[in-house]
Formats: sequence, C-alpha cells, structure tokens
Amino acid sequence: MAEVPKTARAVIIGGGVSGCSVAYHLAKAGWTDIVLLERKRLTSGTTWHAAGLIGQLRGSANMTRLAKYSADLYVKLEAETGVATGMRQVGSISVALTQARHEELLRQATVARIFDVDVAEVSPAEVKAMYPHLNVGDVVGAVHLPLDGQCDPANIAMALAKGARMRGAKVLEGVKVTGVTRAAGRVTGVDYVVEGEPGHIAADVVINCGGMWGRDLAEASGVTLPLHACEHFYLITEPIEGLGHLPVLRVPDECAYYKSDAGKMMIGAFEPKAKPWGMGGIREDFEFDTLPEDWDHFQPILEAAMERMPLFQSAGIHTFFNGPESFTPDDRYYLGEAPELGGYWVAAGYNSVGIAGSGGAGMALAHWITEGEPPFDLWEVDIRRAQPFQRNRSYLKERVSETLGLLYADHFPYRQMATSRGVRRSPLHEHLKARGAVFGEVAGWERANWFANEGQAREYQYSWGRQNWFDNAAAEHKAVRTGVGLFDMTSFGKIRVEGRDACAFLQRVCANDVDVPAGRIVYTQMLNARGGIESDLTVTRLSETAYFLVVPGATLQRDLAWLRRHLGEAFAVITDVTAGEAVLCVMGPKSRELLQAVSPADFSNAAHPFGTARDIEIGMGLARAHRVTYVGELGWELYISTDQAAHVFEALEAADKGMTLCGLHVLDSCRIEKGYRHFGHDITDEDHVLEAGLGFAVKTGKGDFMGREAVLRKREAGLARRMVQFKLRDPGPLLFHNEAIVRDGRIVGPITSGNYGHHLGGAIGLGYVPCAGESAEQVLASSYEIEVAGKRFAAEASLVPMYDPKSERVRM
Repeated sequence: MAEVPKTARAVIIGGGVSGCSVAYHLAKAGWTDIVLLERKRLTSGTTWHAAGLIGQLRGSANMTRLAKYSADLYVKLEAETGVATGMRQVGSISVALTQARHEELLRQATVARIFDVDVAEVSPAEVKAMYPHLNVGDVVGAVHLPLDGQCDPANIAMALAKGARMRGAKVLEGVKVTGVTRAAGRVTGVDYVVEGEPGHIAADVVINCGGMWGRDLAEASGVTLPLHACEHFYLITEPIEGLGHLPVLRVPDECAYYKSDAGKMMIGAFEPKAKPWGMGGIREDFEFDTLPEDWDHFQPILEAAMERMPLFQSAGIHTFFNGPESFTPDDRYYLGEAPELGGYWVAAGYNSVGIAGSGGAGMALAHWITEGEPPFDLWEVDIRRAQPFQRNRSYLKERVSETLGLLYADHFPYRQMATSRGVRRSPLHEHLKARGAVFGEVAGWERANWFANEGQAREYQYSWGRQNWFDNAAAEHKAVRTGVGLFDMTSFGKIRVEGRDACAFLQRVCANDVDVPAGRIVYTQMLNARGGIESDLTVTRLSETAYFLVVPGATLQRDLAWLRRHLGEAFAVITDVTAGEAVLCVMGPKSRELLQAVSPADFSNAAHPFGTARDIEIGMGLARAHRVTYVGELGWELYISTDQAAHVFEALEAADKGMTLCGLHVLDSCRIEKGYRHFGHDITDEDHVLEAGLGFAVKTGKGDFMGREAVLRKREAGLARRMVQFKLRDPGPLLFHNEAIVRDGRIVGPITSGNYGHHLGGAIGLGYVPCAGESAEQVLASSYEIEVAGKRFAAEASLVPMYDPKSERVRM
C-alpha cells in the first residue's frame, strides 16, 4: 500500500498531464511538501490517448505566451529527466479552402508576428512541396509555423512527474480522493481511500486537476467548475512506406487534423455536432478505457480525408479510436482559485489542447499559488468567469456538443453560441424580441445586440467584412448621437456593500475617493499591488452605510471574489443583487426630453447633475436614476425593480419622443469613439492604471489604498507605454482586436479592442504604444499603421478621445 503522508503544503488531485505539470512547477518554485494523488494510474483518464499536437499560436498574447512556454519546456524536458518525450518540432501547416478561412489565417499570421512566433504565409504550391500526399487543388492559401510540433502525451506527463519527484514531490497512484475538507471558508485537506482503507491529509492548498471528473469533484465542495466530457475520434493507418516526419496538418474547413507518427498517418476530427459522454457519471473502474466505435459518426470526416489525402483510400486501418475529453462552455480552460472556497485551486477543462496548454498553465498556476498573484493577465482562463448556473449538467451536455466543433469552425467576429441559450433573461426580453431584437449571450444573459428591420432576417450572417447588421447598427448609432436610444443593460452585475465599515472598506480597495455625499456616483478601479486593474466599476453612495456597485456582467463573480477576499475584519456585508433590478439606459441629446415626458422629476443640470443618482417616479412606478454614460452622450441609467421594468419600458415607448431601441454592438461602437476602456480587453490586472490613461480616477491624496504605492512609483518613474486611440483613414477595413499596431514601420503591439465608428467614419481601435522616456508629443509625432490580415492601413493616433474630447456632451 502506498505510504501517504499525514500533512502536505499542497495536494494535487489528478495524475494527468495537468496535475503532473502543476506538481512539477510547484516543486520547481521550491515547494517540496507536495503530494499528487491519482485514483488509478498516471495518465489513465484522457492524457494517454491525446493526439499530442503542440501549437504555439493562440488568440491572445498571454495564451500564446503559455503555449510557447509549453513547447520550449517539452523540448528540454527529456534532457532534464531522462524520460523520452517524443517531442519533435516538425512544424505545422493550416490550410484554407475558402476566402473567409484564408482571411482568418492571415489575421492569425499577424497575431503571430505581434507575439514573435515564427510564421510564414505559404502558397498552395509550397504546401504541396512540404506535404506531397495532400490534394491542394482547392486550397486558397495556408500558414506555416515551423517551430510547432508533436509529442508523446503520456511520456510528457511521466517526464513532468519525474521532474516533480526529483525536486521532492510525492506522486502516488491508486489513491482516490473522496472529499475535500474545509473550515472557516478555506480548505483544510483531503480525505482519501487506498486499497479500501480511508485516510486524511491535512493541507493548506488543494488543486483540482481532475479532468473529466473535475466537475463532480468540485460540486462536492460547492465549487463551480463547468465542464463535460465528449467523445473524441481519431483513426490511425497501418504503416505507410516512405511516409517520414511530416508537419502537423490542419484542414479546419473539413474539421480534420493530420499527423504522421512512427510511419503511420493519423486523422482526428472536431466535428460540428459532437457526442457528449458520461451524463450518468463515470464508472468506478474507468482506466485507460476506450469508448465504442461509431463509424457512422466519423464517416463524413473520413470520406473528405480520402479526397484530401488519397493515401487513405489504400492504407489499411490500424486503429479506430474513440475516447472521452472534457470541454467547457466557452472552449477555454480553467485556472485559478475558486471564488467559493479559499485554498481550492483549479487547472482543468482543456478542450483538446491539454498537452499544448498544460506546460504553461502549470507554470502560471504555480506562480499564482506561490506568489499570490498570476504572472500576467489570465482572465481568459480564470475560473472566476464561470457562472454558478453553468455547472448544471443539462446545460453542459447541450453546450459542449457545440464547443468541440467550434475549435475548427470559422472564428468570425461576433459569432454567437447556438446551444444552451435563454437561461438568463431580462424582464424586457419578450418586449425586445417582438420589436426585432437579435440576441447574443454573455455570462448566460440574453442581450439584444442589434435590432432587425421589418422583413429582415433576425439572424447573423457571419463574415470578416461588414455583416448583415452593419447598416442597422449605423442607424442605431445615429439615433444615440442625434436623438435618444434605449439599451437594456439588465445584465450589469450589481453589488450592495453595506454596514458600519462599508465606507472605510471601499476606500481601501478602490483607487478613487468614494467617501462622498449620498447620491454621488464615483467611477473607479480596484487595483492590485502592482497598480494593475482588478476591476472597473462605478460606486454609488446610497446612504452613510450603504453603497451600490455596478460591474460588467461577465466579471461579477470575479469582482465579488475580490471584494470578499479583501474584506478582512471589516464590519460590512457584500450582497449580489443583480437579479433584483433591471437597467434601462436612456442615452442621447434628447434623453432629457424623453424622461421629462414620463416623470415629474426635474432632470435639469441644476437638479440632477452628471455623476449623481436619485430616486424618481416614472410612469406609475419608481426607479433610481443614475446620470452616467458609457456612450459619451447625455443620459441616464434607470435602475428599476424587476417587477416594474416592463411597465416603465412601455411608458417610455408610449411617450412617442422618437426613442430608438439600440443593441450592444452600438453601445460598443459609441464607447470606443469616446475612448472608454473595456475591461478584459483594454484594461486587465497587468495593465497599470496610469498607463491605461485612467489616472483621473485615482486619488492618492485620500490616504492609503491598495495599489497606491505602485501608482506613486509609476508617477515618479514615468510611463513605459500609453493607451492610444486609432482611426483608420480608409473607411473600408474593420478592426476587431489583435490587429497589429505599426509605429514607424515596426510592429509594437496589438489592438486591444476595435469597432466601427459610425459617427467618426472609420474603424476605431485602442492599444498600448511603448513610450519609455518619451513625451506625449513624441508618441503622437510618429507615423502609425494598423496591419489587418497582412495589409497595412494608415491610421490617425490620439491620446484624447476623438469624439467630444472635453466631454461637453455628457454634461449638456
């Protein structure tokens, strides 16, 4: 029987590549008191049958950074541990069969250049030269990454496990964790059973690396970890003479990937409609298991492969494999400390990129655990983005049938999920639907993204150019700039902080001064010790002891966790009140006229100045009117009890003051014209508040607060980079994000967010420009271009908003 220690600093649950990587990197960081527990044998869940593709390029800088780290680590791991990893940098080729896919590949090539990944755009003839077995007759174009590779997944995990043991960690097989113990809101250890004998390990930290078991394991501790297994298929041929080592090949338009291995050819699939698996749980003796063959399901992929690579017509079949892998609702994995339970960490849900992702993910999580903060912004994969309802198994079963296929679907901008929709709805949902709303989904919320005209199809027609709703958005945009528009923003996260110490607590966690009279609204950030932005929010003082915080719907769980983590001994209560109030945003130069038609309240500047909130009568109901804006116009956010929201909407509509219903796409295009930052894109926890151009919302003179010293140091040292707003001079191209900023002929970084500025007449983007030792005038004196899908377009640059730079319109 395995000798299981009684205590440990950290217990890792799960012996796949993820758990082994976390153990390796914690040990490398100097933690020797580590125990990894595997219920059966290492790699026996999903890792052993992974395809082992190592691709470096991801959709953002930091995800690419993690993938590159994995590739670099695996190249060195064999020499360090003596375990053969099978790592070969054979390169990879992605081919496009359509113009739309070619546009996507060219945009990815730009991303690679931004992030310093070796990349080349190659012609069909060049693809044929590198891959002679491939039929390239209908190939439009391709991208080649020479340093991508492939490996032996199980041996990668074994090498990481050995590296962890070499540094003092214990890796134990045949030990099943039966529960995580807790006290006072923190983990205290794990209960386990080995050969029928129960036991307990006391521990400070527990890390769930349970893969497809992870959801149920987390659920037992009250932790949300939304993932679900799907069946994943691949086929391996008999040996093919003279095959050699070929690059990894991806043909996403046919949902297929190919790799050569030991003289055989493999084809795997990410089919559009996947088969969820394990809805009734995973049987106790599951170990190195396969799932039943399903030739009918795989046949369309194989038929396309036989045309694409004729060798499949004659080669014998050695293996037809079907095995389970876990997928998440948004195709991104989970890292970080669970907001529900202190000391409970997660690294799971890898969506078929577990081998390529786990090296970097293990490094990042180990840094986060040992240093108390992540090495860089990890919001894309942060466990705090998960919504509590998403652990629902019916929701997950339906959603993951789509997300598996989305790995190889066209990644068009504004693409919306089709499955598991309608879970969270505003009280106005049916009203907006009846008036032509076309909905998108964020954090489970159905939100009107745009409004269709009479007779127009209420659906997206995706492309990389101007999509079918472009003109609708232009009309909505004009209404906001010249008349009055209404947005349903019920999806805002809403938090009450109240109690004797509420003011002192918020003064400590907020950078701005929130010790203001009741009725005042304060725009602020919550900062970390580096001056990075953990949260972007408004704080409204309701009374001497009560505050109302408004945050983006997508960050609500993150913001709640941050507040609760730093509450300490303060006498205050933090409550999520999101579902209690609907939010109607009435915005535009004629918004005052509309509100005065339905309310006896005085909406003049004297009675209701910018940045204040008060209770009003509206229609036959009541609301709290906040005079703030995210579109850069005169306007109010109306916070209405959900039971009265439909009535207030009907009263506004009946006033017949030319109100136009507007969607989230226009909210975003208006805010980017005004240069307002978007959390998660333009501002993150690694972006210093001063470099983000938000120093006006920081009041160092108010006394001590989190991040104050970092702000003072940055003011003394000077800015290393600045947030700049760009407008393309050519009105044709579109910006979304991750296009390249080119300064005086050299790429200096990515566009962090982009949209079309219908009022300004061109695509608008925000992004950081390095400027150490430079003045603002020197930054603006340069020549700027933006690279879009390999083409460069001249751009105007500004450090102040291009629309209404003095913010006169919001104070009309």
